[in-house]
Amino acid sequence: MQLAGKVALVTGAGSGIGKAAAKLMAEEGAKVALLGRSEDELEKTLVEIESSGGTAISVIGDISQPEQMQQANQKAAEKWGRLDIVFANAGVNGVWASLEELTPEEWNKTININLTGTFLTVKYAVPYLKKQPGSSIIITSSINGTRVFSNTGATAYSCTKAAQVAFTKMVALELAEHRVRVNVICPGAIETSIDENTERRNLEEIKEPVEFPEGKVPLTDGKPGTSEQVAQLVLFLASDAASHITGTEMWIDGGESLLKG
Repeated sequence: MQLAGKVALVTGAGSGIGKAAAKLMAEEGAKVALLGRSEDELEKTLVEIESSGGTAISVIGDISQPEQMQQANQKAAEKWGRLDIVFANAGVNGVWASLEELTPEEWNKTININLTGTFLTVKYAVPYLKKQPGSSIIITSSINGTRVFSNTGATAYSCTKAAQVAFTKMVALELAEHRVRVNVICPGAIETSIDENTERRNLEEIKEPVEFPEGKVPLTDGKPGTSEQVAQLVLFLASDAASHITGTEMWIDGGESLLKG
């Protein structure tokens, strides 16, 4: 029970990496506030946690909205009297298209959710985290924008992911005196539903032709990773086992970014 007695807020907890991390944290003793925009998805995560003996609540919220994120952090902290862990995981791939086709509205939507959403999630958690020395913030970035730049058309997405790494390093130094750790994970191909919500437009016309006949993930002969594997990394960074790690990005991609970057 590595997280016994601790309270965690997980954004994007209704599916994928967020769901896997929330379930694992609960298994390890944390009380978990599940945040997302889909009440049905959050309810399923909540039921799975409670049926396994864990403790959780669901919080409907949009990470790009300041008031909603302020209320979400407050609800988690007030429910159990503290907040120790924030997993800022929610995000979107957005629209992948050439610069000429990408509209300002599409650009802004991706920026607002991925980057501003991370800022708001962390900003409103900080007052509570400062009260718990040894608390931890984990942010989900990506191999895109950090090691990989070959996914042509993913410009807005990659810019937000690169910015999340810079944000992590800035905030890690700012919060070090309060013993709050801040780290960022950079997943590669992971079996989640995020690709299903990605709009790709006419990328064949601008993308450089590259083939990986043996697969893009060297460690697994092309097979993508799982949300549960990423959750194990999140658990490590949230736990006291990572007590001397802050301001650090960690790639979890089976070597994919080394091949594609």
